[in-house]
Amino acid sequence: MSTSVNINGVEFQPRLLIDGEFVEASDKGTFNVFNPATVEISCKVPEATEEDTNRAVAAAKKAQPAWAALDPAKRGSYLKKLAALLREHKSTLHHLEAISMGVPVAHFFHADLGADEFDYFAEAWPHIQGQSSVNTPGYVTMTFRQPFGIVACIIPWNAPIYLFAAKAAPALITGNTVVLKSSEKAPLAVAYAAELVAKAGFPPGVFNILSGHGLPSGRCLARHMDVRALSFTGSSRTGKLIQEEAAKTNLKSVTLELGGKSPAIIFDDANLEQALSDTMSSILLNAGQICVANSRVYVQKSVAPKFIEAFTQRIKAVQGGNPLDPQTQMGPQADEIQYKLILLYIEAGKKSGTLAVGGKGKLAETKGYFVEPTVFLDTPEDAKIMKEEIFGPVLNINTFETEEEVVAKANDSEYGLWAAVFTNDLSRAMRMAKALESGYVSINCSSPTVGRDLPFGGYKGSGQGREGRLYSMEHFLEVKSVIIKLDEKVSPSL
Repeated sequence: MSTSVNINGVEFQPRLLIDGEFVEASDKGTFNVFNPATVEISCKVPEATEEDTNRAVAAAKKAQPAWAALDPAKRGSYLKKLAALLREHKSTLHHLEAISMGVPVAHFFHADLGADEFDYFAEAWPHIQGQSSVNTPGYVTMTFRQPFGIVACIIPWNAPIYLFAAKAAPALITGNTVVLKSSEKAPLAVAYAAELVAKAGFPPGVFNILSGHGLPSGRCLARHMDVRALSFTGSSRTGKLIQEEAAKTNLKSVTLELGGKSPAIIFDDANLEQALSDTMSSILLNAGQICVANSRVYVQKSVAPKFIEAFTQRIKAVQGGNPLDPQTQMGPQADEIQYKLILLYIEAGKKSGTLAVGGKGKLAETKGYFVEPTVFLDTPEDAKIMKEEIFGPVLNINTFETEEEVVAKANDSEYGLWAAVFTNDLSRAMRMAKALESGYVSINCSSPTVGRDLPFGGYKGSGQGREGRLYSMEHFLEVKSVIIKLDEKVSPSL
């Protein structure tokens, strides 16, 4: 069984990047990565051990003082080089994500977005600023913003290259060194990006990259006494476990971007074509495997029949296909675990609501982990598929009559990551934006449309902290207060 993957005639062997060197796991252990479109093994990937993880943290600790002391513009120059390399190699990154977690190449924009993040943060260092004050008589006071030291980044499988950049770039430019762990479901593109980190010339130990499961390497990072800040994107269940491990050990600063059960609310004065197009794109993007997918759609009763008829007819036409084919609209689910879990939710949905479209897995027919786009109607608000994040192409459409009713339904969730509102009434739009318990509210558009300079993060069980270009550096900088006593002025003798 191959430990390498062939990309257009070139062999690529995933390895761990520790202290500037590419190595196998210390116990030679590997795990299989499957192509979810064919269920064939794409490659064997190193499984980082606890020993490997400890070595990566030790390397980061050794490298951090010199990295923090480096001119920040020089630190930024490494980020710039990495951004250019991500763009140069994006077709390879496309291919690797397609054969590891099924992202259609036509929908792959993560390399460009990731490169943009490295470019932005490469020049963001002037914003690393403290403040000063003379408000305490006889003293001058000031604050320093200084790096935590060693930062752990644990990224998910549904957008690995983008989140590789969005987490590592602000941590690095602020003077921290990084140990980043990819997901076991989609490690190939990140392993290739490790090759680009080396090409960009980062000093040894500054940027270490591991592959493996949550146990042992993820838990080791969450527990490690030398890791002072940790940024995680993934499931709420895993986020809670990370928070527990951090609390039990050194109370490291933890930022969590977790799951969602995002509502889309469509009023009778909305542009129905826009609402239909946006909500359908949201649930189909990445085969529904995004935390901001509009999996609950609420339509005002007077326009519900028209919307439901158009939506169900259009989504029926969507077919899953080979993610390497530029014509493919929707790829497979990421792996067997996701595939089986989604089918369990669909079976539960059949018992609680009315199945309007889809409802089947297509493994036997396609030899891949494809699930039909599935729509349920009139599902009780307390049903399992209305309360839990499915992470697949499964959507519920319910109806409402009043603003108050739909706000109550939308907010009746432990999640609060994203909400979309479609209406042409500006006052109503602003009332809804204020009332919805969500970290992000979009008006007349939906996920994944974002404002580049807005914070991203969730209310309630969808996480803690905010990420984004004007916010991410805050997570990786400590605040130090400094007070300086002034000598009293001596009055001149007369």
